[in-house]
Amino acid sequence: MTASPPAEWTVAQLAQAVGRGQLELHYQPIVDLCSDQIVGAEALLRWRHPTLGLLPPGQFLPVVESSGLMPEIGAWVLGAACRQMRDWLPLQWRPFRLAVNVSASQVGPDFDKWVKGVLADAQLPAEYLEIELTESVAFGDPALFSTFDTLRAIGVRFAADDFGTGYSCLQHLKCCPITTLKIDQSFVAGLADDAHDRTIVRAVIQLAHGLGMEVVAEGVETAVSLDLLRQAGCDAGQGFLFAKPMPAAAFAAFVKQWRDTAMNVDEPTVACCVCCKEIPLDAAFTPEGAEYVEHFCGLECYQRFAARAKAEADTGTDPIVKG
Repeated sequence: MTASPPAEWTVAQLAQAVGRGQLELHYQPIVDLCSDQIVGAEALLRWRHPTLGLLPPGQFLPVVESSGLMPEIGAWVLGAACRQMRDWLPLQWRPFRLAVNVSASQVGPDFDKWVKGVLADAQLPAEYLEIELTESVAFGDPALFSTFDTLRAIGVRFAADDFGTGYSCLQHLKCCPITTLKIDQSFVAGLADDAHDRTIVRAVIQLAHGLGMEVVAEGVETAVSLDLLRQAGCDAGQGFLFAKPMPAAAFAAFVKQWRDTAMNVDEPTVACCVCCKEIPLDAAFTPEGAEYVEHFCGLECYQRFAARAKAEADTGTDPIVKG
């Protein structure tokens, strides 16, 4: 069934969103589960509607697909992401790659030429780009594998997004040019309570490693899930436990804070949660404290922070805590 847009916006408004500069990308970090370093990010589309505010992709992407707007909007997404990554190059984040979702409607015989053109226009080295495809695109048409191979030859990587929710052909899996499997968040969410999910996740990780692929777990939201993923040998993770998606400027500050904290472990700090490093609490309690913690910590940490801030406000105690 084709999704219908909410009454508050129209397809015509969506069609004008690119020209009016209403689309923007937010970035969610991808964290290496062995080194605890940020090794990448996923670029995620948002629509800043003039009256409705910031809309998540689930509210408009189905209409983008059904209305034929994907070529224009998809081209804007890949171009904007590559230009942003180019602007980050002087920061020397290594290793680092930026993952960008590409729709099935954008993939065809000339896909490699299009991607090469975008990279050239953005002046971005190919090794910084990872293209995320759905299972049906990544494994479904072996005729496209040579197109993917052409891009892999210059350094572009490919990820199968939401792995485990489609209809993968194992025959294709063994010869496809995919470099990364992204385990769908529906399996990650059940790790703590569902033995079947744990078995599936372990099996996917072993399968991927056996085929020379890396594994990224999506939707990591609890410390228990993180610990189980590490035990299973998962390579990397992304999710609210690390940070929510954020605008480019906030993401750059997030990476700097993460790396500075790792290099200055003797600074007076208070542990905010087991996975997102430690943050100086006096820095968190600023006029922008809530936004700071929400960006730089995971969801659980932010909720604890908000509860503590409210309790201290109610009692009139000084929230500034020195190490």
